[in-house]
Amino acid sequence: MNLLRRARIFNHLLQPRSRDHVRGQISLLASHSPTRHFLTVGGGEAEPTQDNFDSSSPIDGLLRPHTKGSYRCFSTQSTKSSKENLKKKKKKSGAPLDESAMASSAVVDPDLDDDQIRVRLLQEDEKNKSLDVGPNGRPLFTSTTSLSELTYKDSCSYFKCSIEDLNAVLPEGLPDGMLKEFDDSLRTALLVRKSFLALRDNFRRIVDPPCSSGKGPKVRKQIVLDGPRSCGKSIALALLVHWARNEGWLVFYVPKGRSWTHGGYFYKNPQTGLWDTPVQAEDILKDFLKFNESLLRQLPCQIYDPIPLGEGAGVGWLKGADSMAMPEGSTLYDLVIAGVARTHASVGVVVRLRKELSMVKDVPLLIAIDQYNSWFTFSEYQEPTTVRSCRPIHSRELATVNAFRSMMHDDMMIGAFSHSTAVGKLRKELPDVPVDARVDFPRYTLDEAAAVAHYYVRQRLIRREVFTEEKWKKIYYLSNGNGAEMRWLAPLIW
Repeated sequence: MNLLRRARIFNHLLQPRSRDHVRGQISLLASHSPTRHFLTVGGGEAEPTQDNFDSSSPIDGLLRPHTKGSYRCFSTQSTKSSKENLKKKKKKSGAPLDESAMASSAVVDPDLDDDQIRVRLLQEDEKNKSLDVGPNGRPLFTSTTSLSELTYKDSCSYFKCSIEDLNAVLPEGLPDGMLKEFDDSLRTALLVRKSFLALRDNFRRIVDPPCSSGKGPKVRKQIVLDGPRSCGKSIALALLVHWARNEGWLVFYVPKGRSWTHGGYFYKNPQTGLWDTPVQAEDILKDFLKFNESLLRQLPCQIYDPIPLGEGAGVGWLKGADSMAMPEGSTLYDLVIAGVARTHASVGVVVRLRKELSMVKDVPLLIAIDQYNSWFTFSEYQEPTTVRSCRPIHSRELATVNAFRSMMHDDMMIGAFSHSTAVGKLRKELPDVPVDARVDFPRYTLDEAAAVAHYYVRQRLIRREVFTEEKWKKIYYLSNGNGAEMRWLAPLIW
């Protein structure tokens, strides 16, 4: 759009118009603007912050009802602190008036943005326990404080947890979907789903078989969680790891499997014919120590064969040595520390660690890999074949991935596909994976969606006075039970 056309649109904005007409004109102007500048009605330029600009939809930040600074471009007058002026501003902007917010205007500073006001109101709501009601009058939050004590009666309710406890038990990192849920709802609580309880009980029955010999669900030692994007696979995997560690298990948890195939140095090891990635190997060992150090100190090494050395990260080969031996009486902690301390041994220690874990019998072992589908496609690395061409290196050719990818063993192992990594659709039968290991993780059921909708009302993502069963069902069917889309659509209920 040329400058003259933009100037005409801006002149029309200065004339009295309806709110919908002004929105449409701003949308047209912003969609053709080559820069990230927003024009105010007073003729000035608003600061191009993340709140009033979105690269995918320039006007999206203006129409989002619960976004900081969402109406910044519609007003150039200073905010006044009286209750009367607050009502006038709400009426002028055309947004529905929240009576509960108006009732609390005496204690909430109107100079605060929408998120800060919502935090204040939620703090007041904590004093009113009558708001913690879910569908059909059921409690919205379960009174159970441990994942191991949850039963199917607790399904479709919310489990309260603390971010400190999650970070302590899952120091490798929390899933992005879990953090997004916490940020949007302003509470660290997660929905108890039957699909997670079935997953937990499956591994529980392996370690502690039931006394009765009656028919029950088939027990699987190796599971691959597949399913649509944002259906809760990563959150279920993280909760499973949390439960297993609280039960005293030794858990090898990889929250971002894609990081094993991207970034850092890579060298071809002539002894193994595989590609070494020493930077990733060192990070793998450090993450494994974060929670498991006390257990690893108690587990002795079972294999004392020399560990082959490779190239170090950016330092080349070690002169005068091509292997490293572990002394008699070493523990798994000593093995991991040796790989962290010597960059030339880091990849060899990761490979040896996988063999050692298979021989652990004193405590239950669980290997949990998120973004598992990244290990069945090409990595970021390339091998030069001619002067002008390169060959992409498959993930299975990386020594670390090659050691941990296979499920053709007797150890308990679970992997979760992540469609946010843009790997693409894989064939149903995967190499080194049992045929019956792949399980589809479901979207929200109608009962789960009802609990989610009531929870979002409780957390003021949905305004209570406009909430109806018909409206939340529309959101459920529109999103097809997708959790992330339901959370995005929730504030749009008017």
